[in-house]
Amino acid sequence: MSVEKLNLLKKTRETIELGGGEKRIEKQHKSGKLTARERLNLLFDENTFVEVDAFVKHRCTNFGMEKQSAPGEGVVCGYGKVNGRLVYAYAQDFTVLGGSLGEMHAKKIVKVMDLAIKMGAPVVGLNDSGGARIQEAVDALAGYGGIFLKNTIASGVIPQISAIMGPCAGGAVYSPALTDFIYMVDQTSQMFITGPQVIKTVTGEEVSAEELGGASTHNTTSGVAHFIAQNDEDCINQIKELLSFLPSNNTEKTPLVETNDSPNAILDKLNTIIPDGSNKAYDMKDIIYEIIDENYFYEVQPFFAKNIITGFARINGESIGIIANQPNAMAGSLDINASDKAARFIRTCDAFNIPIISLVDVPGFLPGTEQEYGGIIRHGAKMLYAYSEATVPKITLITRKAYGGSYLAMCSKDLGSDIVLAWPTAEVAVMGPSGAANIVFKKEIKDAEDPAKMRAEKIEEYTNEFATPYKAAERGYIDDVIEPEVSRIRISDALDMLASKRESRPFKKHGNIPL
Repeated sequence: MSVEKLNLLKKTRETIELGGGEKRIEKQHKSGKLTARERLNLLFDENTFVEVDAFVKHRCTNFGMEKQSAPGEGVVCGYGKVNGRLVYAYAQDFTVLGGSLGEMHAKKIVKVMDLAIKMGAPVVGLNDSGGARIQEAVDALAGYGGIFLKNTIASGVIPQISAIMGPCAGGAVYSPALTDFIYMVDQTSQMFITGPQVIKTVTGEEVSAEELGGASTHNTTSGVAHFIAQNDEDCINQIKELLSFLPSNNTEKTPLVETNDSPNAILDKLNTIIPDGSNKAYDMKDIIYEIIDENYFYEVQPFFAKNIITGFARINGESIGIIANQPNAMAGSLDINASDKAARFIRTCDAFNIPIISLVDVPGFLPGTEQEYGGIIRHGAKMLYAYSEATVPKITLITRKAYGGSYLAMCSKDLGSDIVLAWPTAEVAVMGPSGAANIVFKKEIKDAEDPAKMRAEKIEEYTNEFATPYKAAERGYIDDVIEPEVSRIRISDALDMLASKRESRPFKKHGNIPL
């Protein structure tokens, strides 16, 4: 082979790898962002990234685009190893035409997704784009449609992770929304359908891009994003951490991680964690940290719907998903946002063979016209559906309140929990003692010489008789009442026992979840 041909190849590669050029790279750095290639180098193990379609060019001839160079077509695609495991990824290059998406840009992304589906490997999308390439009109629009289709086909087959590391507007937001997890970088990323200028023109509202679609907004208010990162490096490191909890695809199990924590640990602290007063708050995370390996809990959506906790942890080195009521927030009651958050996480765990541990202290669904008008019935039903549909190992631990339909929504025995454990502090009933006494003993209270005294007596009577775990245990709805200190031992044992669980469902195209 001639030296000239080799030199041409080398020079062409160098041009492509430089993206939009030194000035635009410098501008990217000044805005607090890494380039597409720098991000991919951080994500993948050293010297394992293999680029695909580096030489692809656009075919647009509208508006002078035939004269416009777009190295790499504004997106870097390929595969490599993350912590030794195969992962596919694409990173939009904001230095090239603002990372805008055109026909060939989209085809590169679709090819990587096709490869990921075929190989059964996760795909990570690093989004940093000005949106559709206007010059390419319907071709750009069709490109988005093709990506959305692949996102949907891949859903539940391979883990899909999106990172918003710059602007993401208009149709571009729907690809991340179709994936399993969304990261946003604080202060440098935004997501919105219509930008501040359009909103001002149409509705007269004035709002900044950060207020409208910044990382804080989507992590706290909308629930669109799952994680917030401080900068690009933090974002990439968090993605690598998340991948360690997930299998490569829906036919595999999660990787086992060595732990120094004994599965037979006696946790004395748990015996005193529940307050004496039934209405006193405590932090459910204190229980979670005690039970799991290395006290390490990777919380999902920690700033949204804080009345319910979702996240990944390990017990005996095995990945588990945790759904837990949080008495510290809204007394742990379930509302619209908590129902959506939990149902989504339950289905994610079930899709990827991750056992589910449910920690229950729930007084009920949040009452009020706002919740009823907002469709709490429909949203709450999502949890019932998600738990009932899940066939992974399901273990439920009741720490205190387990009232009415909200207890069912937290995976009772009737919704298919394989093992239900309860602490002696558990109160399993249709409703709280106060409300129940008012209904059951209404006549006695009304006719008493001292209604207040009679009401107090009847509440105590109902509490002693029904606000315990023992009635439910007598009927087999609870498998065992245990000392809190042995919770890790019993959950660990249950996970071991359920490792070979096989459960099928009637054939169907798909169910009709109450969306």
